[in-house]
Amino acid sequence: MAHPKRKTSNARKNKRRAHHAISDVTLAKCSNCGELHRYHHACTECGHYRGRQVTKAAAN
Repeated sequence: MAHPKRKTSNARKNKRRAHHAISDVTLAKCSNCGELHRYHHACTECGHYRGRQVTKAAAN
């Protein structure tokens, strides 16, 4: 098995991890009620996804 000859420095390690940060959630506008919801997820307010009713609407 291969082994590293030298220890990876903190600077090199952190440069490699520069793209590991968690990004913000992208939101879309519901075509039925206009509320914001996550991409590729059903609307939590009305239960629609891509123009179809997929879940029961939240009882308010």
